[in-house]
Amino acid sequence: MDDTDAAWQSWLSGLAPAGRAEAEWLRTRFEALGAADASDRARSEIEENQPHLARFALLRSLWRGAIDGWAEPEALEQVEAARRLLDAGANRNDLVLLARAVAYEAVFVTVDELDCGGDVNASGVDVGWTVMETGADGSSTGRPLSGLHEDLLTMDPSGRGGADLWR
Repeated sequence: MDDTDAAWQSWLSGLAPAGRAEAEWLRTRFEALGAADASDRARSEIEENQPHLARFALLRSLWRGAIDGWAEPEALEQVEAARRLLDAGANRNDLVLLARAVAYEAVFVTVDELDCGGDVNASGVDVGWTVMETGADGSSTGRPLSGLHEDLLTMDPSGRGGADLWR
């Protein structure tokens, strides 16, 4: 058992049985989603009562679908302008990097706007919004998913923090 496992076991031993079960369930879910620091994330969710699993799942999903989806075979060919550029001899890798970088910026701006909750001064409209975690039945848990834009780069499934988007 390494130090991380020992710390996890020590922390678990201080929880009530229901808390231990929840912690193990969270850690398993984080591991299934590819989180390298699953134990730390599970512990943080329980100790801080923050929806870290929902945040992780949302941001990782945005990376895989909206950003990395452009690297999939035939993704560029679905866009007529990209097809024309490829037919004219454009470098496929450069076009994929461009599409991924633009997608990243669009996702970032979107989650940043969601995080702001509406800026009455900028929009002139007295309304706002929030992104909330829901339970298995679809009802709100009352825990907002905040700071999404702050962690977007850290959710890059490649583990490179988006470094390849700007090369």
